[in-house]
Amino acid sequence: MEKDRLLGASALSLLTAGLLFCLCSCSLPRILVLNDPLTPQEHINLGVTYERSGELDEALKEYEKASRTLPVAHLYMGNVFFQKKEFAKAEEHYREAIDRTGDPGAYNNLAWLYYSTDKNLDEAEKLARKAVELAPDKKEFKDTLQKIREKTMTN
Repeated sequence: MEKDRLLGASALSLLTAGLLFCLCSCSLPRILVLNDPLTPQEHINLGVTYERSGELDEALKEYEKASRTLPVAHLYMGNVFFQKKEFAKAEEHYREAIDRTGDPGAYNNLAWLYYSTDKNLDEAEKLARKAVELAPDKKEFKDTLQKIREKTMTN
């Protein structure tokens, strides 16, 4: 009988020590709500700063944060992927910007991507024409259209 109590007391002590260890080493799970102090436009601006300094991955992170509520961020993401020579991803983001914003810059940049990669030159010309139609005062859009037309005439 005495032997049984001793076994019970050591088991109880071990259990108590185990519970105390768990309580000390773990805290109860918490839900943290982090408020982003930056607006989507501030994320774009920060992304542009990173992009200009050559920190393309950091720029992408900022544009991604902005893209949740500011669809034009896809244009910026396309530009970064273009610089990284990840043309399929660039095309995807330019298309997303076109679909969600109709931004003439997205039309122009997708046309330039096609021009630069010698791909879909007929589509590139249509995109460049649309960019010029949407923003007739932008000289760079007219230049893109002209270069594409020259390239299609020589091919």
